[in-house]
Amino acid sequence: MITDLSRSLVLIRHGQSEDNEQDLFSGLRDPALTARGEDEARAAGRELARLGFRFTHAFTSVLKRAGHTMELILEELGQSDLPVVRNPALNERDYGALAGLNKTQARERFGPERVRIWRKSYDAVPQGGESLAMTAARVWPFYGRAIAPAVRAGGCVLLVGHGNALRSMLMRLDGIDPETIEDVNIGTAQILVYTLAEEGERLVKAELPSGDRAGDRPVV
Repeated sequence: MITDLSRSLVLIRHGQSEDNEQDLFSGLRDPALTARGEDEARAAGRELARLGFRFTHAFTSVLKRAGHTMELILEELGQSDLPVVRNPALNERDYGALAGLNKTQARERFGPERVRIWRKSYDAVPQGGESLAMTAARVWPFYGRAIAPAVRAGGCVLLVGHGNALRSMLMRLDGIDPETIEDVNIGTAQILVYTLAEEGERLVKAELPSGDRAGDRPVV
């Protein structure tokens, strides 16, 4: 259970985007949120307010689905004036040739097995894109130089990101191996909370009160 909201990190995936709605590989494409996605973002903001969060730092990517989600969350929290750091290191994984295709189109063009490997394998690289390992190689250094120090200094930090970029962070935060991460999915506008352990060096996942969005939509 959360007892101290300082020295904490909240991770939230953006709300449903237009590409999510159409089941398209998105990557570095820049679709807007759907009406449902906006509602999800606002609901996440209300839940964070209910839990008592008041953020000192905010980080997101340069893609508008994450930025708009951040704006709606902060609006619900009454913190629209909080400065937001937007950095391309937090962008979604580049899907390369898969971007803009749905899964059926991708399988027809590249073959079912190749698409499966590109989607699920930690180090497989889609044509012209990035593997999850390559995504982690830019996300984790940014976390180390900008986000972790803010948490360790006593901050309450909000990061609104993307499914694969956040999955690459969970590998380190939760100690998930490359084989297991293949089966980890993060729902749109899902809330994950980490607090600094007593020794002050590592973040540990916090147990949220029942009825919260993270509890309703577990990582599986």
